[in-house]
Amino acid sequence: MENKGSAVGWFIGGAILGAAVALLLAPAPGTRTRRKLAKQAERSRKTIMESGQEILEKGRELYERGREIAEDAAELFERGRRIAEKQIDERV
Repeated sequence: MENKGSAVGWFIGGAILGAAVALLLAPAPGTRTRRKLAKQAERSRKTIMESGQEILEKGRELYERGREIAEDAAELFERGRRIAEKQIDERV
């Protein structure tokens, strides 16, 4: 999963860089080029923010799932401990 996120990040970064270079080298007046760059930067910023929100939400979901698993494991451990104590008491 970590590699997937890294690949997406590199792809987005490359796309942004490629778009910026293409706009800078395009035969258009400077003001128009700067306006295009500003619009592209705003779109990119929004995309990155949305991706960040999705990653944050997924992280929260994973945290909650891990917490639930840990609670279940603690409960199972406690049950096992009680069973073991009961068996020891019965032997004594």
